[in-house]
Amino acid sequence: MNITSEFLDKHNVSGPRYTSYPPANFFHTQFTTENYIEQLIASNNQQPENISIYIHIPFCPQRCHFCGCNTEIGQKKSFVERYVDTIKLEIRNVCEHLDLKNRKVTQIHWGGGTPNAIAMKFIADIMNLIKEKFILDNNAEIAIECSPAYLEFEHIDQLAAMGFNRMSLGIQDFREDVLKVVNRQGPRHPVKDVVDYLRKKGFSGINLDFIYGLPLQTVESLKETIQKAIEIKPDRIVTFSYAHVPWVKEEQLKLEKIGLPSPKEKMDMLINNIKQLQEAGYESIGIDHFAHPDDQLAIAYKNKKLHRNFQGYCTLETTGQVYGFGASSITQLWGAYAQNIKSAALYMDAIEKTGFAIERGFTLNVNQQIVRSVINSIMCNGVLIFKEIAAQFNMTVDEIKKIVNFDPNKLIDFEKEGIISISDDGIIISELGHKIARNIAMAFDPDLKQGESIYSKTV
Repeated sequence: MNITSEFLDKHNVSGPRYTSYPPANFFHTQFTTENYIEQLIASNNQQPENISIYIHIPFCPQRCHFCGCNTEIGQKKSFVERYVDTIKLEIRNVCEHLDLKNRKVTQIHWGGGTPNAIAMKFIADIMNLIKEKFILDNNAEIAIECSPAYLEFEHIDQLAAMGFNRMSLGIQDFREDVLKVVNRQGPRHPVKDVVDYLRKKGFSGINLDFIYGLPLQTVESLKETIQKAIEIKPDRIVTFSYAHVPWVKEEQLKLEKIGLPSPKEKMDMLINNIKQLQEAGYESIGIDHFAHPDDQLAIAYKNKKLHRNFQGYCTLETTGQVYGFGASSITQLWGAYAQNIKSAALYMDAIEKTGFAIERGFTLNVNQQIVRSVINSIMCNGVLIFKEIAAQFNMTVDEIKKIVNFDPNKLIDFEKEGIISISDDGIIISELGHKIARNIAMAFDPDLKQGESIYSKTV
């Protein structure tokens, strides 16, 4: 695969990330708690029948200047304890509307914030309730995002005892000066020792996460960071592009004053990440995820059985409708999306008063469900076979093509570049084309208004 800065520059346009379809900017406040309960009940008879659970912990000991997540700093123990109790109450309330006898949990994901910044006893408290209420599949993927700055080996022991088997470690960069200027603490213990210990305790699918485009980073320094990551041999390495949006997150202005890498330097970092990790034997998934060939993600990608939700890539085997708990969490059902109130304090008030804390959401019609399936197939597996989508929805191929406004002329430039092949049956995307899958998916999005600037760049 010959990837160049010219190729990426050409296709670096504004477009949806497609972690959901329709994207989150379509969510609206007219979606009510009553709508949510209706969709919870309906989800019992919709696909996938598996259950995925997302727990959002918004607390961090300190705020990283690059952070774009929903986080809160320095909350007292009593506040955290109340928050945990509120999540448990929300879980109980949602469970009243779910079929818990015939559906299994195949995926649990803890995100934040910094989930391991709260006491392990609080994590255990919520996990115990989940095990009490739900049936967990024997092969369930139970993952948690952790900052190595607050991770002790005894915490790994405790998490393993709770059933956790996957961990994402937010490294961001191995350089201390980079971490210092972005106001992030470095790892408490050597990352290699942590990864080795995780393996000893039975964890698999271990992620090391990095951000490129931060102050003081150079192409050469990032090469050194990625090389260190390769030598640690995690199952997965993720290299996220720093999204500079100071009009949304004012804290990011501090990084602007220090100075950020130029767009060209950032593009060169991305190209090097791809080449360096592929040469080290990692399979490239999308534009920023890399997995060892023996990892479940790489195998699913090879077999065209990959899926994606707001928590990231997963396999179709572990895919479930996502039920989100906690402030700002998003529930992703077959028929709807629902997002909780972002403020932890207001979230707790709402749950304690009414049992739910829905702030906004969106109900999908059948056409939108079809477009979602088409875009997921393109984004995750690099292929679109119209007859498979038609069979899924008991429709004809022509009906599917009409719904997604299929027009080969929209794709002709991609075909001329040799990154897709088009036929009456559908499209197949080349390895290079996977790097701009968002651009290709946009051609199948009938609700996309070209020229909108509300989206991030596609590369």
